Amino acid sequence: MNEYLLSIYIFIALLIIVFVVDYFLINKRKLNLIKNKGMTKKGKKKKIKNISEIDYLTMKFKLDKKKLNMDKMIIVISLINAFIISVVSSVIMLMPFAIMWQLIIAFALLFGLIYALYEIYGRHIKKEEIKK
Repeated sequence: MNEYLLSIYIFIALLIIVFVVDYFLINKRKLNLIKNKGMTKKGKKKKIKNISEIDYLTMKFKLDKKKLNMDKMIIVISLINAFIISVVSSVIMLMPFAIMWQLIIAFALLFGLIYALYEIYGRHIKKEEIKK
């Protein structure tokens, strides 16, 4: 029981840490560059970096980028990414297999969760777009 409780604590800590890093240090900066057309706060011109998850969702589900609420989307994307990383690491830590098997299972679980969660989120966004 103690091992499972420790795994839950690690899951929650990883979820919070990965969300904060992904949202504030990665996606928020990219979104600000997109909104400011590549200009930083100091007035320097930087190359605009697209958020790859949003590009994937817009291409796969044929969404209009202009109609999307990007601020809300990067929060949900950061939560999805944090959840995926936390679940995979917590599940793998509980498995008593050799490291090779843990890596194989981790990659399978990782790709399965990425596909499933982004598919669900993309369908949800598509339904919201149709309602509007």
